[in-house]
Amino acid sequence: MVGRAVQIVKINDEDAEHSFTLDEEALNEILNKPEIRDKPISVVSVAGAFRKGKSFLLNFMLRYLKSGGAEDWLESESVLEGFHWRGGSERDTTGILMWSEVFPVRTPQGKDVVIALVDTQGSFDKNSTVRDCATIFALSLMTSSVLVYNLFNNIQEDDLQHLHYFTEYGRLALEDSGQIPFQRLQFLVRDWQYAYEEPYGEQGGKNILDKQLTIDEKQHTELQALRSNLTSCFSEMTCFLLPHPGKHVATNPNFKGNLSDVDEDFLQYLKEFMPTLLSPKNLVIKFLGGKMVKAKEIVTYYKSYMEIFKGNTMPEPKSMLEVTIEVNNLVSLASAKELYMASMESLCGGDRPYLNEQVLELEHHRILDSAVQEFDARKKMGGEEFSHKYRDQLIKELEESFLQYKAHNDSKNIFKAANTPITLFSIWAILYIISQFCSLIMLSPVSNLCNLLMWGIVITGATWAYVKYSGEFSHIGSQIEEFTGWVWDNMFQVLLSKAAEQGTTYVARQAAQRMSSVNAPLEKKNR
Repeated sequence: MVGRAVQIVKINDEDAEHSFTLDEEALNEILNKPEIRDKPISVVSVAGAFRKGKSFLLNFMLRYLKSGGAEDWLESESVLEGFHWRGGSERDTTGILMWSEVFPVRTPQGKDVVIALVDTQGSFDKNSTVRDCATIFALSLMTSSVLVYNLFNNIQEDDLQHLHYFTEYGRLALEDSGQIPFQRLQFLVRDWQYAYEEPYGEQGGKNILDKQLTIDEKQHTELQALRSNLTSCFSEMTCFLLPHPGKHVATNPNFKGNLSDVDEDFLQYLKEFMPTLLSPKNLVIKFLGGKMVKAKEIVTYYKSYMEIFKGNTMPEPKSMLEVTIEVNNLVSLASAKELYMASMESLCGGDRPYLNEQVLELEHHRILDSAVQEFDARKKMGGEEFSHKYRDQLIKELEESFLQYKAHNDSKNIFKAANTPITLFSIWAILYIISQFCSLIMLSPVSNLCNLLMWGIVITGATWAYVKYSGEFSHIGSQIEEFTGWVWDNMFQVLLSKAAEQGTTYVARQAAQRMSSVNAPLEKKNR
């Protein structure tokens, strides 16, 4: 099978603080590939208690996506491969893993999207602290568009309590932007034992979820608030009931994923479940701040959230919201800056010819306005007051980038590059002519002064050439270039402009006279 599971978040169990580390390079290798980096992404994460078959489930997802959602996707291979998994009571997955291959899909609306699959460390094993479990769950939920909450036997009250932390965050986010903070929460109840009460599948899951989320007046106010907030925090909550995969899967230590050993009922309902999650029409694209998230932007989200989860305790929901607002604005800034850079590269990049300075200045302002409009167009969390500083930062960075593009463009101007030697030679030639003329009319002092200045110009030119060749005494070279630039701009260019103006006027006058001389005989003839 092409691809492999790549650990993007690592946890150091040997460290007393159980520190988390983001492998940014590995994440970039997956999501920053040229062919996918700018495409909208759907991130499907699976979270839940340890040793409950999360990796086993993800491998069925892999098979479904590899087959392109074909009808016979379960019959395409006999052995289950992909994310590493094994039987037994000890945990297998640590940290957070992402499959190295993302899957391109075209939605019914014609949108090209990529799907990323994420596996997470199971909760509540003997080596994990409560903070470890909460951090893994938080990272999964905050960065995914669909979180599959993998549960065993039933939806218990403690399963809902694990979401309590995020309901407060969701309430604050809802108050700030008016938008539902999380997208789809998919409860997946494994080994459902009460098929005589509710049938396996989507409908049975819906009935169970509705019962669990129903607010009863007899419930404690805390439980009522939890259910109310949960409903408002997620744009969609669904549930699916799966039967047991079979005795051979659960008890045989030699089971290697051969589908012939899996119960038919399990495979039948799994075949029903996968399209509800991964088919193009049911795909949930990651959104934040009203905009679709691109694959490359997921890296920024992970980096920002990892920073806030570095402490020994879980951050306050308010702090989580502040980080989300910040990353939302940073992504908007990066998108606008990328638009500016791409446009400027096509205008005056490395292989483009020299562009007139005035034209470059005008194009810079036009592209800058477009980039700022792109930033403003993205609906951002935190309001205008918060995003204003990022808008100012964007303009500052783009102005700095323009100076670099301008310098690069100037380096392509052959005449400007040779401006210093041409100016020095012109001064030398003028002094030479004056010296020779003064010699003819016996003005020896003036002639000698010109000769002395000519030697000075030769020494200045030789010094400039040495500086350019050796790279030493660059400050002297800069002073020489400033001097020649001033002479050119204030003397030679003025004279050339006046000469060009006089020449244009003369040509226009001559053309008018010729027209008059041609029209005069015609007028006489017409008379």
